[in-house]
Amino acid sequence: MNRAEMYHNMTTSELKEKLASSKSELMNLRFQHSTGQLKDPLQLQMVKKDIARVMTILRERELNVPKNTGKKGGKK
Repeated sequence: MNRAEMYHNMTTSELKEKLASSKSELMNLRFQHSTGQLKDPLQLQMVKKDIARVMTILRERELNVPKNTGKKGGKK
C-alpha cells in the first residue's frame, strides 16, 4: 500500500491531525536546516509532498470527487 492509498483510507479527522503534525514537523525540519543540523535534507521534500497529498485528499472530499483508483486501461 502506498502513501496515497494509506491517506485515502483515513478518516477526515485523522487527515486533519496528520496535516497539523506534518506542518509542525516541516517547521522543525526547516529550523534544523537553517541551523545546519539537518542530517537528511530529503526529509523536507518528503514532508512537503505528504502535506500536499493530505490537502489534496481533503479538498477532494470537500468537493465530493470520486476516488481515482489509478488503474489505466480504458477502452479506445
